[in-house]
Amino acid sequence: MEDIKNLLTKAKFSGEIDNSATALDFYSHDASMFEIRPTLVIKPKNTSDVEIAVKLIDQQKNNNKKLSLTARSAGTCMSGGAINDSVIIDFLEHFKSIGPITSTSAQVQPGVFYRDFDKETLKHKLMMPSYPASRDLASVGGMVNNNAGGEKSLEYGKTENFVEELEFVFADGIARKVKPLNKNELHKKISQKDFEGQVYKQLYELVDKNYETIKAAKPHVTKNSTGLNLWDLWDRDTEIFDLTKLIVGAQGTLGLVTDIKFKVVPTKAHSGLLILFLKNTKDLGEIIPKVLEYKPATFESFDDKTLWLAIRFMPSFLKFLGWKRFIHLLFSLLPDGVQFLRGTPKLVLMVEFNGQTEKDVRDKVASLHTELKKYRARYEINGFEETPTEGKSEKFW
Repeated sequence: MEDIKNLLTKAKFSGEIDNSATALDFYSHDASMFEIRPTLVIKPKNTSDVEIAVKLIDQQKNNNKKLSLTARSAGTCMSGGAINDSVIIDFLEHFKSIGPITSTSAQVQPGVFYRDFDKETLKHKLMMPSYPASRDLASVGGMVNNNAGGEKSLEYGKTENFVEELEFVFADGIARKVKPLNKNELHKKISQKDFEGQVYKQLYELVDKNYETIKAAKPHVTKNSTGLNLWDLWDRDTEIFDLTKLIVGAQGTLGLVTDIKFKVVPTKAHSGLLILFLKNTKDLGEIIPKVLEYKPATFESFDDKTLWLAIRFMPSFLKFLGWKRFIHLLFSLLPDGVQFLRGTPKLVLMVEFNGQTEKDVRDKVASLHTELKKYRARYEINGFEETPTEGKSEKFW
């Protein structure tokens, strides 16, 4: 890899280039179970550095077919997407810019932690809601490249629904803006006599020629993060061609994202829960569709084994909560202790609703409660608990 290091330096790559044992050991891991040792780690300072790296690796592949470039930010991917046995390009160090933020969108670079991005958007009472469970550890670049989803995806969808525009370094090493195109804009792209024109031309011909077959292959699931979603690339009805739909979730296999424009939505001021305690799980197939008809913001569960683990480790919560909050938690759980005298529930369902006012949330919680009470005996629902404010709901999280 000394040759690649020297060539990057000659090409005026301004970021760090590192093949020390310490660096290679560190970058041989991500959050997955895999361990693959790279041969070189580079940390670009700007988009120009990324262009240099992509062009150079592409040129040198003629001499070494095993050369590759794998993007990495926070490294929280659990599928091994941020490790390889060649060159790692790390965006976490320098791609840290946030803004501008408007009432409908927010610009951000891929190395920004979601937690930092979230703090900035919340100052405007806005959010990008498709964050994963690892929201405090994940970067926005990883969220785009993995098409992340999480607790709010039931209401808002996945990251693909919030990407408005990308700055994207194509395989020819040139950064270009990528966004949805109408038919006229698409044909202008196709008419270009360059690499970008060829990309749009070949992709359009592929998906239009095989339109029905590709559309029929789309998985009918509520969450799909497998990537390379050809079925969302071209829509004959709207005549919109959106290359971001193919890039999001592709894990950097098509090129490298250097800037992101997200759609953002207003935060909802209030939230609350309806809790269902189930004696068994045999009727879940009927209960779940009934709950979903009421369009909850989130819908989660935990079983009896998880519950007993929480009870077992309850004393350790004191260390994290402090005496005041711990005592408050114990008092808030008293009604649930009485509830458990009827028997430990096999499953606890937590249905969350959001709203702009506390009354909105109370009405939604009460409405679902009223509906499900009709089926209490049939579904063997051990009990209900309404927690129509965020403060009352805290104990369950």
